Amino acid sequence: MPPHCDTMDGPVVKAAKAALEKGDAGPVLHWVPRKSETELKKVLEKALKARKLGKDSAEIADRWFLETVVRLHLAGEGASFSGIKPPGFDIGPIIPKAERALENGNPDELVEFFKLVASEELRERFNEVRSSKKYDDKDLYAAREHIRIRKDFLRFADRLYHLLIGDMEETNKR
Repeated sequence: MPPHCDTMDGPVVKAAKAALEKGDAGPVLHWVPRKSETELKKVLEKALKARKLGKDSAEIADRWFLETVVRLHLAGEGASFSGIKPPGFDIGPIIPKAERALENGNPDELVEFFKLVASEELRERFNEVRSSKKYDDKDLYAAREHIRIRKDFLRFADRLYHLLIGDMEETNKR
């Protein structure tokens, strides 16, 4: 998963904050694996008790709970936890567009972005193949370079296709 589950403005932290405010693990349970539910509930219980001890205790308890939730979530995905990233952390263009599509129920912005990126990348690689084709037949280095660039273009197009149709097994083979 792209690194947005571990950001302060990501959906996992938002759900964890809602759990703290409600005093109930419900809003965050679906973000962690079943085997982690007991740990999550125990940490929430302790965090809620610590919140009552004052502002400093509440800050520490809240942070501990948020980090625990993100760590458990990432562990469930087989990823390691390296801390929560700050709000606004650059996660690239795709995740925010995909999140907006899910929020507003319209994938058009995301689809158009993918079409633009794929089109630009395919055209650039295609043009590189065409340009590399203009070599002297006696120049073995240039001929081999053309073949390398040509193969890279064909592999890229094939991988992109398999990735887009969701055939990850074929994508990883290529």
